[in-house]
Amino acid sequence: DGAHQHPSQTMLDLYSIYKTQGTLENLTITLVGDLKYGRTVHSLLMAMRHFNPSFRFIAPKELAMPAEYKQYCEEQGIRYVETENLSEETIADSDILYMTRVQRERFTDLMEYERVKDIYILKKSMLTKAKPSLKILHPLPRVNEISTDVDDTPQAYYFQQAGNGLFAREAIICDVLGIDLDSLKSDQTILY
Repeated sequence: DGAHQHPSQTMLDLYSIYKTQGTLENLTITLVGDLKYGRTVHSLLMAMRHFNPSFRFIAPKELAMPAEYKQYCEEQGIRYVETENLSEETIADSDILYMTRVQRERFTDLMEYERVKDIYILKKSMLTKAKPSLKILHPLPRVNEISTDVDDTPQAYYFQQAGNGLFAREAIICDVLGIDLDSLKSDQTILY
């Protein structure tokens, strides 16, 4: 819904997290980049409240997680810490590293955008202390916040995450249309 929430992305993010971690429970999720305008991170934060997460918010002051989402965390008992530092150490204990692009279209002041657009660039060398199970997510498209040398690492999962969008959105459409697996099995008509 514009700049506020992105529920279909959240469904595919939850599916991607579950698929890669085997659970949604008790995970440490590090959100990086545009946390002020990033509707995907706002939605994910709210959806994870059911699963006892811990969050790390990494953003420059200009793009920090808005106060209402931090208040939401406090009301829901969600643990979080804030920092401006993206480093090997801040990545080391993460289960999920969720990168976001700085969205030029959200800025009215082009100078402000230029000042923060390249503040976080994830490089392969920054993953040396990462857990073997760490997965890197990104709602795509990326600009330059993830170096292409990360693409061939076992932690990179953003392309598969995008592919998972097909399944999540198909499920949402089926639910809206009242189509379930049992009705599809009993219907001998094959739709093309």
